[in-house]
Amino acid sequence: MIFLRVIRVLKIFFVSGILGIALTFPAFSADQDKSPKLDMDRITASPALSGSTPRSISFSPDGKRVGFLKASQDDHQVLDLWAYNLDTGETSVLVKSSDFLTGDEQLSQEERARRERMRISSKGIVSYAWSKDGQKLLFPIAGDLHEYRLKDQKTKQLTNSEDYEIDNRFSPLGNYVSFIQDHNIHIVDVKSSEIKQLTSSSSPTIKNGSAEYIAQEEMDRDTGYWWSPDEKYIAYIQFDEAPVEKGTRYEVMRNDFNILEERYPRTGTNNVTVKLAIMDLETGKSTWVDLGKEKDIYLARVNWLPDSSGIFFQRQNRSQKKLDLIYASASDGKTKKILTEKSKYWINLHHILKFIDGGKEFIWASERSGYRHLYHYKRNGKLIKQLTAGKWVVQSLKAIDEEKAEVYFTANADTPLEQHLYKISLSDRKNSNPEKLTTKPGWHSITMAKNSKSVTGFIDRYSDPVTPPQVGIYNAAGEFVTWIEENALTEGHPYHPYLADHIQPEFGHFEGPSGEDLYYRLYKPAGMVKGQKYPVIFAPYGGPIAQMVKRSWGRLFHQYLAQSGYVVFILDNRGSANRGVAYESAIYHHMGEAEIADQVAGAEFLKGLDYVDPERMGIYGHSYGGYMTLMALFKAGDVFKVGVSGAPVTDWLLYDTHYTERYLGHPDKDPESYEKSSVFPFVDGLKGRLLLVHGMADDNVLFNHSSMLLDELQKKSIQFDFMAYPGQTHRIGSDPARLRHYRELIKRYFDDHL
Repeated sequence: MIFLRVIRVLKIFFVSGILGIALTFPAFSADQDKSPKLDMDRITASPALSGSTPRSISFSPDGKRVGFLKASQDDHQVLDLWAYNLDTGETSVLVKSSDFLTGDEQLSQEERARRERMRISSKGIVSYAWSKDGQKLLFPIAGDLHEYRLKDQKTKQLTNSEDYEIDNRFSPLGNYVSFIQDHNIHIVDVKSSEIKQLTSSSSPTIKNGSAEYIAQEEMDRDTGYWWSPDEKYIAYIQFDEAPVEKGTRYEVMRNDFNILEERYPRTGTNNVTVKLAIMDLETGKSTWVDLGKEKDIYLARVNWLPDSSGIFFQRQNRSQKKLDLIYASASDGKTKKILTEKSKYWINLHHILKFIDGGKEFIWASERSGYRHLYHYKRNGKLIKQLTAGKWVVQSLKAIDEEKAEVYFTANADTPLEQHLYKISLSDRKNSNPEKLTTKPGWHSITMAKNSKSVTGFIDRYSDPVTPPQVGIYNAAGEFVTWIEENALTEGHPYHPYLADHIQPEFGHFEGPSGEDLYYRLYKPAGMVKGQKYPVIFAPYGGPIAQMVKRSWGRLFHQYLAQSGYVVFILDNRGSANRGVAYESAIYHHMGEAEIADQVAGAEFLKGLDYVDPERMGIYGHSYGGYMTLMALFKAGDVFKVGVSGAPVTDWLLYDTHYTERYLGHPDKDPESYEKSSVFPFVDGLKGRLLLVHGMADDNVLFNHSSMLLDELQKKSIQFDFMAYPGQTHRIGSDPARLRHYRELIKRYFDDHL
């Protein structure tokens, strides 16, 4: 077609008797012009195709500004500190990371591990905190703490040390900055700049104020200390790693390797021993809290009462079938049990505990009905009312307006595919029907604005399948006020040139083997021809805690695959999150069974579509998705012909205590659960092509998982393919080139074999 257009505009002429050809190229009309094709080079390059969406959004305490982190135009992996002024409507960058970084930031081993646990892959300024008056922002970069002052727009360096300062924040009244260094609590007096160490360790294995590995990796607790609201006390955890099994881990780099001696709590082995103390800052004395007779426990959460009289802490037993909410006095450490949650499966931890009426009452979440809902309690544990009910899940508690007696929360009350902001009356005991405040179909992530008693508005980070994340401000009634980042797909947006080829996914559900509705997200291939059948790529995660099928902006890699001619199918099988206890607990004591049965049911559903080739179905996934890929190939080899398994768990005996025992029990008591859930009994079922991929510095799913499978397949003379990534952790793709290589590897493998 292009050749014919060129011929039409050829002009033949003679110059000095010589035949000449002049080519003139008119401007093509919009329908003639070919838009650029999506490829991995562009997907992984800067600026980010989805737009520079604000992250870590928060209102300043005085309500006058909104702070956020935003990617640099030059490198979307580097974050700068920004603020939006609500009075002037101006958005401005406060601190550029490039002003502090000269080359790659050299992270300490501890900070590197912490970021790995927190799933932070960005660089530069990755966190910040407001002072109480809203006039200062604290941020760490290049290993030291800095303070930005809005008044004079200047930055002051607070620390200068070879050791990293982590887990930093302003104290509640703004008189101190606190941080953890060498696993001990330090504070900086804001007025005098004097640094004081509050705790010390009697042994290298004893650590104060830090979050232990299990807390960070599995319990969603990345801190180990908490200020009282009046700044008189700090509650903190002290843990001892001595009981934890010591081992060595190799990190294989490009031309070197590290031998790391680590304590990794494998399932069935010892955890750290943990203590809880409350320190009086004036005297420096620590009062130790009685955690009970049972020492093999998890300390999940700590929350201060508003009047600073004491704390509520959450104690979970080793089996995770029981969780106690307990009060401890700040003055003497004496305790009183407030309530207990029990389950025949496991207790899912959450962050829903909010005090009201000065701490005389609180809002709590429980799954006792089969779905997570909100409950209103007296401080002594007496139930006042169940606030929400129904076959849907409350995902988070956002705010309580005490003046209007209204509770704001996010949930999927309308459909499992969407998250919305709702509110419900705290005082009307007869009403359990929440009012929905966000109206656009899609996924809404909410940050609330409130003064001491009332809600004044909220920030909505919203997306849907045709709208990349956009951030707007709304009043308390849910009415739009203004944009912080509209991120509209207009001309000039990075993704605008690719809009013509954008494939909008289809959503639906069908009845699965258990009778439950299974929800899916499906991309049809580009340029479909009637009567032609296309290969399918399944892209599951499949494990607990996560939900993949949402009406939200999707992964551009899925777009890329669909635009390359594949049907892309994502299914949330039983075991995945936000569908209630029965749906999630289908994997209890038997991982890899219900999940694969549901994915196979997805394959049967797809076979009923006239454009699907049932003989060309592939599957890929990472982490639990990598485990799913192996189990699909090994247990359903007649269905799945090609698979790419990234960083998979192969034997759950190698994984950690809190995660694994939650679902499979203790291996000494439930050995059959581990045998049935391992991939090794099923390797002989491999009939198609397998590509195994692993990072050689993975400290989450250790490389041993893949090395064991490599050996087993070789021992059985089963052919497969393998790719290792030197220096890469669990999240392969620490730089654009490496990520591009990994994604192109996946696509090429399906191109070659599917």
